Amino acid sequence: MNSISANLNIMIKASEKASKLLIRDFGEIEKLQVSKKGPKDFVTNADLKAEKIIIEELKKARPNYSFITEENGIKINKDKSNTWILDPIDGTINFLHGIPHFAISLALKSHGEITTGLIFDPIKNEMFYAEKNNGAFFNNQRIRVSKRNNIDECLFVTEGEVKNKPDFLYRKSGCAALNLAYVAAGRYDGYFQHNLNIWDIAAGLILVNEAGGVTNEIDLSTTKNIKLIASNAYISTKLVKKLDNF
Repeated sequence: MNSISANLNIMIKASEKASKLLIRDFGEIEKLQVSKKGPKDFVTNADLKAEKIIIEELKKARPNYSFITEENGIKINKDKSNTWILDPIDGTINFLHGIPHFAISLALKSHGEITTGLIFDPIKNEMFYAEKNNGAFFNNQRIRVSKRNNIDECLFVTEGEVKNKPDFLYRKSGCAALNLAYVAAGRYDGYFQHNLNIWDIAAGLILVNEAGGVTNEIDLSTTKNIKLIASNAYISTKLVKKLDNF
């Protein structure tokens, strides 16, 4: 196993603890699909419970760090220079429909930059993580972005509406965090999307960059309405040009 920091170790333990709850609750979704009440409220509760577990674990280890979370918003604590950015279930609609493609996304922003990121898919037991200047990893194995340089041979991913549909192959997966993790691992060659939230992409940004990929510049002081283009370095310029005004 590669050497990891104390903060990343804390993040791994917190996400693994919350994942046990998510795995259990995901197993109940199929039963809820046929109930009169339906699974929506159940999933909302799963989100809140998972977030609570992760926050509690992080607070035990770093009681003064601040938070930006999907469910609870921005919480400024004594340490304003270090902020956890958390989405307990990215891919909630997939979770809601019993589709096993969602993840915990957790990042640490320190002094204005993302220094550590973790994306954990509990159903597939796939953990992606990265630290600044230390590379990107998948289940303890080093990962790199793809080397494809011909857009016609690439596979891209997006979400939401695409007004000017590009003339290349792309699909939608329903999970922004895993989209970025898959770009970092070379499974997708690129990812583009409008109207993202910082908790959707914070962990994925450092994963892609540490895996040798390229992302457009993101204002980390904002939390919503973020536009993102991420890809391997070989096709970055071509992709940005193709996506002009997408």
